[in-house]
Amino acid sequence: MKDIQSKNGEDGCNRYIISNSEDVFSVLFVYSLLKWACWKDGQIPIDIIPLFESMEGMTNSESIMKELFEIPEYRNHISQRENTQTVMLGFSDGTKDGGYLQANWSIFKTKENISALCKQYDIKVIFFDGRGGPPARGGGKTHRFYASQSNKIANHAIQLTIQGQTITSKFGTKEHFIHNCEQILTAGLSLSLFEKENAISNESREIIETLAKLSFKKYTELKNHKKFIPYLENKSTLKYYSKANIGSRPSKRGNKEKLDLKDLRAISFVGSWSQLKQNVPGYFGIGTAIKALVDDGKLDRLKKLFKDVPFFKALILNSMMSLSKCYFELTAYIAKDKEFKELWNILFEEYKLSKQMMLLISEYKILMEEEPISRSSIEIREQIVLPLLVIQQYALQKIERNSEFKNYYEKIVKRSLYGNINASRNSA
Repeated sequence: MKDIQSKNGEDGCNRYIISNSEDVFSVLFVYSLLKWACWKDGQIPIDIIPLFESMEGMTNSESIMKELFEIPEYRNHISQRENTQTVMLGFSDGTKDGGYLQANWSIFKTKENISALCKQYDIKVIFFDGRGGPPARGGGKTHRFYASQSNKIANHAIQLTIQGQTITSKFGTKEHFIHNCEQILTAGLSLSLFEKENAISNESREIIETLAKLSFKKYTELKNHKKFIPYLENKSTLKYYSKANIGSRPSKRGNKEKLDLKDLRAISFVGSWSQLKQNVPGYFGIGTAIKALVDDGKLDRLKKLFKDVPFFKALILNSMMSLSKCYFELTAYIAKDKEFKELWNILFEEYKLSKQMMLLISEYKILMEEEPISRSSIEIREQIVLPLLVIQQYALQKIERNSEFKNYYEKIVKRSLYGNINASRNSA
């Protein structure tokens, strides 16, 4: 980093992002490393950015940052960095860990808590959002997302990651670049202009909190199902992501032979559900959560929540996008599979329930009713990728049966991954 800065200036390389920040030492170890390696006596010209990804990391983030700010050495470092602390939040791993609704609500509350904390210490906090392509990894409509943040969340800047396969469509031409930058800028402006409209009442917060807990319970039950990981290993393209060399990082952390959900990278996890056309991380648990409140006589309150709270509406509309890209007919044969039929039916029932409940509270007749252009775009792309997905499923079945042409079928699976990811735009 020092060599790069010496040749290109500080802007050439001035950020150190710490994945899986779970405690104060995650940051202090990096601070000490930078001090020990290159900047022993002077100030460190590097922004040290904790990335809170898991539910536990987000829960502890406020106390972690408070402890850091209380350390004179680190507080002095912040002062040298224009009194600014950048914090990154991981939508991808958060969703994998806690499910769609719980993860997004946790991120929202984490931003509010850290914003309040930094205000106490007179520090400007900037949130750098690890937003991926699909809603399950924080994707969806960028303008809608940022315009729906609450007035309790710091709005000094908008910083986000852009998914590889969407860079061209968003910034590939001058016109696209201007359009998308205008959307981001106006999102920040609208958040400042419509503070009252974005404020979430205590009553609304209680409902969202209840929904998040109920959906998390349902999602946790799914994660703990004995066939959950075997289903991904045997019926999806999960293990082919690393072989296809698509992601920027390995498909899983560590070298353990036995697959563990915690070790799985979100790209391969979310992407595998997308290739199956089941998109589980984008909706699972929401249907059950909404139905529980509807059965409790709170349908009118849920309708009002969807209508009046931009943050909640943005979440539901994003989830509708995930549902719109589901096509359980592709894997209907698994419903007769002796080993995996139970899990497939659990997924299918929650899909149907989520669709029914979202249409109920939104009072839409069809998914994404307010977004005809996006809906049509999805329909066109899904028609394009479906033949390739059918071929992929055929190849996976042949591999599972140990065909003598297994090597060829594995090549088909890998090649189909490339086409499906690019054609679907935000599938991984």
